[in-house]
Amino acid sequence: MKSKMFLLFIFSFVLGCAQMGEKHSQNNSYSLKNTSDSVRNYPGSAEDTANGLIIPTGKMQSARAAHTATILKSGKVLIAGGFASSALRGAEIYDPALKTFSSVGQMSAARSGHTATLLPNGQVLIAGGYNGSYLSSTEIFDPQTQTFSPGPVMNIPRSGHTATVLNNRKILFAGGVGVGWSFLQSAELYDIQTNTFASTGSMTTARESHTATLLKNGNVLIVGGHKGRRTNISIYSSAELYDPVSQNFKLIGNMSIIRHKHDATRLTDGSVLITGGSDERDSRGAYISAELYDPVSSSFKPAANMNISRYKHNGTSILLPNGNVLIAGGANRVEIYQTGAGKFVLVYGRIGTERLFSCATLLQSGEVLITGGYNENQETSAASWLYVYKKVSRE
Repeated sequence: MKSKMFLLFIFSFVLGCAQMGEKHSQNNSYSLKNTSDSVRNYPGSAEDTANGLIIPTGKMQSARAAHTATILKSGKVLIAGGFASSALRGAEIYDPALKTFSSVGQMSAARSGHTATLLPNGQVLIAGGYNGSYLSSTEIFDPQTQTFSPGPVMNIPRSGHTATVLNNRKILFAGGVGVGWSFLQSAELYDIQTNTFASTGSMTTARESHTATLLKNGNVLIVGGHKGRRTNISIYSSAELYDPVSQNFKLIGNMSIIRHKHDATRLTDGSVLITGGSDERDSRGAYISAELYDPVSSSFKPAANMNISRYKHNGTSILLPNGNVLIAGGANRVEIYQTGAGKFVLVYGRIGTERLFSCATLLQSGEVLITGGYNENQETSAASWLYVYKKVSRE
């Protein structure tokens, strides 16, 4: 029974790739050219590589999907958990200087559908997830000792939830799935200073496969998602805002269509780009469409269409140092949203099959590490790639 539940769970939960790239400074001095020795002599034309390219990098120690990939203060990346044939306990570190992965031990519990959040002290809070049981436990990874230790227990077991770092040194955990495959309306706050969890206001409806995006004013935009499953599934077009001051959620309107298993990224102007997702047909209903949330008018408007339909790519859209957005997961090609032109363009290079529930992480170099995922046959991968921006001279 547990193995059947695990397989069903794989098809429904949201990937939370914890990453701090959205909070990088807009004054980043990184220059987007010739960023990798491995592609300095790349023979492609200027048209080929005008928007960067994808190149393979080292393989992970373990094939995994629905894992987390968190950049550490050292610039290395902690890869934790996920699943292959079952949930994984193992963790590993990616070293961008060596472009290699190395084992870093095991968590206390196998986890997939968990979250991993970088704390101000450089440690990583890993929370919840699923391994045949829904987990309320957390653990903390210390990069100095490269060990995991028990953290505080959440109020409610949850997986497929979101974790959003607020401006008040707290982290908002919202929604997901809990015991008995119950869809959660509840939310809770982790206090970074006291290392404790406390309840906060509940969302207006239970949501899983939703997104949560920190806005410039400190509020959190919750978009889409679903509750129920199979013939009883309800997918939302609705959105709501969480106010950290009042600790309440309120409905603010609707997207143009229902979406779950989509992604959302805050742009430099404060608006939010929402991409892809699907309807009740899952892969057969994956979207090519995108839309923008305007925080001033608190309304949604259509954006240009992507080049490829994609879903199950939550957490793989990365705001780049130049203000554009890399859309890395949910398909076998990567594309860029050009914020100035308001359009999507494909990136040179392929990443093989669809990368569902993969992770993407902005590195300190400005490159993006893309790891794992599974394909349309639910075969997990240990492969990884780098997105590299290389400006090719026409001389």
